[in-house]
Amino acid sequence: MTAIPDRRASARVSESIASRDNRWLKQFRTALAGERPGELAGIEGARLVETALRSGVEVSAVLVSESGERHLDRLREWIPSSARILRTADRLFAYAAATEAPQGIAALVRPVSATFDDLVRGVPLVLLLAGVQDPGNVGALIRTAEAFGATGAATCAAGNIGTANPFSPKALRASAGAGLRLPILRGVATPILLAQLRVAGVRVYAASPDASEAKAPWEVDWRTPAALMVGNEGAGLPLDLVRGADAAVRIPQSADDAGAMDSLNAAVAGGILLYEAARQRDRGAAATRGI
Repeated sequence: MTAIPDRRASARVSESIASRDNRWLKQFRTALAGERPGELAGIEGARLVETALRSGVEVSAVLVSESGERHLDRLREWIPSSARILRTADRLFAYAAATEAPQGIAALVRPVSATFDDLVRGVPLVLLLAGVQDPGNVGALIRTAEAFGATGAATCAAGNIGTANPFSPKALRASAGAGLRLPILRGVATPILLAQLRVAGVRVYAASPDASEAKAPWEVDWRTPAALMVGNEGAGLPLDLVRGADAAVRIPQSADDAGAMDSLNAAVAGGILLYEAARQRDRGAAATRGI
């Protein structure tokens, strides 16, 4: 039997921080504020730090305050030996933190860089975020995608509107750490990404409430390789992206006396469509098992 390596075997570098001018404290403050997003992402709070540690992402440093030591005792076994443990006073931690009531523990992590092949393994179900600007919506959609069996997600632009960084503190909080587990591809131009999906045999469905020939969610066969493209919260998807998709899909809504209801929030609409995809896939899998 292969022995499980003891992550506590090597001594970790430990350092005390007593000044706001400390370079590590400055790095935490910048990362937790979501400023100058780079290779390292800042996460804060006992639950999210635990999620990150258990996900196996590379951890650069863990920052704990005097009151956060209780969390460190519980999470110590998951902290890799290569990570620095930084201790500081509650007041200095509050200076670096982005939340109003900090729990006294935070970490700097390096999210895994996904490739296109990571997204299309098995029978792909890919979430494409094109111009989704609210990091809360980005995080909520990624969390829902993971829950409903998506194989990955990609963030891209819709015209000149970019998508919020899925590894920003707000997006990671909204995703409850799913952004550290679900493969996420960034930095690929939207036309190239759509062309890659077409070559891979993945049909792209554009969420578009205004498309005249849009299908209802249950009229789409989500059991085959599929990608759901969700657009900007206000403007939706540009016409060229809708036309570039294999089909448009919309969620039928009730109408009040004044006319059609306002369109659904991007995260809610995406969640409904992803649920229908999961329902069909679960139903197909049950049929295959003879249930």
